[in-house]
Amino acid sequence: MQTERLQKPVLVLNASYEPINICAARRALVLVLKGVASAEELSISAVHSARSSVNLPSVIRLLEYRRIPRQTRALSRKNILMRDRYTCQYCHRSLASGELTLDHVIPRSRAGESAWENLVACCHYCNNRKGNRTPEEAGMKLLRQPRPFSLHTSRHLMRMMGKGEAQWRKYLFY
Repeated sequence: MQTERLQKPVLVLNASYEPINICAARRALVLVLKGVASAEELSISAVHSARSSVNLPSVIRLLEYRRIPRQTRALSRKNILMRDRYTCQYCHRSLASGELTLDHVIPRSRAGESAWENLVACCHYCNNRKGNRTPEEAGMKLLRQPRPFSLHTSRHLMRMMGKGEAQWRKYLFY
């Protein structure tokens, strides 16, 4: 149970209150205890030791401003689904994660890469219908062209992850 609490997402703000990342509660707690960050918002969850109890942060702010280099995010199924808002990019239906697959817009058999710009969320039906063809060949149209990861994508992913976190809203400019 305690391990699960330590994996909860925490919003990381720069010293200027600009949202810059999301980390696990464990990492956030370490940053606060080391004096690198301060807890701006606390969650109701706490970690306990023999003599004390500490509430886990929900939002932390770095005490010194950090210049953030061009951001990259791991190319993963979860990040692609979040970018596409758990919506099939062909039939426009919003579905649960388990009901979606990733589709290579340009099929891998035709030298299509596994990259942000070539992967989209797709339901099983549309993926089977498209098969080993391009969307044009299959007579299918994409809802949105897949885009590479950018600062906009990063902010969008933070907003998506923070939807259920009321304490994050004032920092993510909804």
